[in-house]
Amino acid sequence: MDVFGEALKDQFTKPPAETLWVHNSYDEPEEMPVDVYFRGEDEMPELELTALAMCKGKVLDVGAGVGSHALILQKRGFNVTGMDISTPAVAIMKQRGLKQAIEGNILTYKEDTYDTLLFMMNGIGLTGSIAGLKAFLQHVKGLINPDGQLVFDSSDLSYLYQEIPFPLNGYYGEVSFRYEYKSIKGNWFKWVYVDQKTLIDIARQSGWDAEIVFEDDHDQYLARLTLSK
Repeated sequence: MDVFGEALKDQFTKPPAETLWVHNSYDEPEEMPVDVYFRGEDEMPELELTALAMCKGKVLDVGAGVGSHALILQKRGFNVTGMDISTPAVAIMKQRGLKQAIEGNILTYKEDTYDTLLFMMNGIGLTGSIAGLKAFLQHVKGLINPDGQLVFDSSDLSYLYQEIPFPLNGYYGEVSFRYEYKSIKGNWFKWVYVDQKTLIDIARQSGWDAEIVFEDDHDQYLARLTLSK
């Protein structure tokens, strides 16, 4: 069952949705407000607005959810496609008026090329691990037009380990999540948050130039990657 998709569907058809819980591998479960995925432009933080302003050309919004960012870009005249792995999310995108919405997994996607690949709300984390991020940066070279860009945000999770030791095995930003909605729990899935230095190093090793274009007060930052010349 697509637990996350069910919560989105309820929020869209009969709001408010019930509580969506996010279980994690490092702490107690946290409540995720479902209405955050339906925000308008005036409700978005500066980091996300900065990312939208950086978009150019033909855009693929990866992990687009219900299309809130893609709809803004469409309104601005962009040729934008929203992609999500969740069937209900894609259906909602279309019902909300997004002209181009596809169900797919960016890790295996090979159908088209773009000028901007946009990942919002820590969406780059879907690569799952540092090894997965490295593999993705090779794969995605086939999806980027000349002078294209990757635009995404991430976070440094070192703040979680101020009072507890860092993990003995693996990178500290590699975590696992699962959703719970209406007492139904989904499968665990891997996610990665990457600190700025590690990102810059990995990008350089993979043939990309990384630029940190924005930082907020909550350990989040916005990055832009372009292929090295």
